[in-house]
Amino acid sequence: MATNTVFFCSIFLIWAAAFLEPGLLAADDGGVVRREGFEIIIGGGYSPPPEDEEDCPPPPPPPCPPPPPPPPPPDPNARLKIAVAVIKKFKLKITKDPYKIKDTWMGDNPCIWKGFVCDKVPDYNLKAVAGVDFNGYNLGGGDDFTLDGFLDGLSDITIFHANSNDFKGGVPKIDKKKLRYLYELDLSNNKLVGEFPYEVLAAKQLTFLDLRFNSFCGNVPQQIFTLDVDVIFINNNQFHQPLPENLGNTPALYLTFANNHFTGQIPRSIGRSKNLLEVLFLNNQLSGCLPYEIGYLKDSTVFDVGKNQLTGPIPHSFGCLDKMELLNLAENQFYGPVPETLCELPNLSNLSLSHNYFTQVGPKCRKLISEKKLDVKMNCILGLRDQKSEQQCSWFFSTTRQCPDPKSLLIVPCGRYPSNRPTASKPSAMRTYDTLFPHRP
Repeated sequence: MATNTVFFCSIFLIWAAAFLEPGLLAADDGGVVRREGFEIIIGGGYSPPPEDEEDCPPPPPPPCPPPPPPPPPPDPNARLKIAVAVIKKFKLKITKDPYKIKDTWMGDNPCIWKGFVCDKVPDYNLKAVAGVDFNGYNLGGGDDFTLDGFLDGLSDITIFHANSNDFKGGVPKIDKKKLRYLYELDLSNNKLVGEFPYEVLAAKQLTFLDLRFNSFCGNVPQQIFTLDVDVIFINNNQFHQPLPENLGNTPALYLTFANNHFTGQIPRSIGRSKNLLEVLFLNNQLSGCLPYEIGYLKDSTVFDVGKNQLTGPIPHSFGCLDKMELLNLAENQFYGPVPETLCELPNLSNLSLSHNYFTQVGPKCRKLISEKKLDVKMNCILGLRDQKSEQQCSWFFSTTRQCPDPKSLLIVPCGRYPSNRPTASKPSAMRTYDTLFPHRP
């Protein structure tokens, strides 16, 4: 048994020496075999120990993706194409075209068509239809000949002038984001109806508003007097209301409210309208006494309240209207003496006080009568021709009449008297009386 054991061990040592690397088995000084570095790796065999990982550099980052291709350049005619589609749709509604305007609307370039103006629109930096000028074209059509889809479809326009055409219906809703550049709107002398077009209040850049000679009715919104406009022409409509109390908030230069049905007193706030040059209130149903605050309108050249039901003496503050050229108080129920300070206004060329109940004029006023600058016909002034009859004057004065605040009629806001008056200036070019004619020149 011991012999077999020695034999087996010898065979194993011979096998190990043949198949294992040298040095894996070694004998010590006593002849005992020992293992050095012998390792059995299950499934992988022998593997040397890994090197130190701190010595390995990090892998390089992946390459950046290529930049996206540049966007295609904008279509230089993109805004014009939008306008062309709107105009061609509107063209189909026109059945009345006495001047053959729509015959020029051929092709795809509206910049050469009659009635349209092109320019570069700022926020797109592209050419666009920037203006419509149909004044005097007399375009018309059926019941569908309205502004809908046309005025509000041309979203790049700055001006829209359509005086003397046959547009029907009302004013379409104006999106302030679409019509962001609209600053002049002239819809005068058409066949527009309904209440005041509140839609225009959305055009925040508006400086010129002309709605005269239509059939708008109802009330004028107070918001109209907060717009930063230069011109408000709403004469010859059917507005019926007292004048809004905030009328004096307007920065407008020109107001025409003539030939409507406005009632009540002229608001005292009118004295705050420091920019006001010309105002026409004639031919309404205004009543009460004139507020002395009118005397603050130091730059006004035209003030016309003829053909109303106003009454009372002329306020002394009117002597402060140094730039006044045309003052019309005719066909009312004014009474008392005509202030001499009024007749000393240096630029006055036309003072109409006819068809009232004035009782006295002084020498300076008589001088204006002789120069044909003052008309006092049909009053109650003794010693002058063409006055009312004694019976008419007696009837009028048989009723006691007095303004609510008579002391205010003596206020002189400019704080001076005629001896300190400025000299006459060059006559201005009056604008508002042209609005009393429906057609623009």
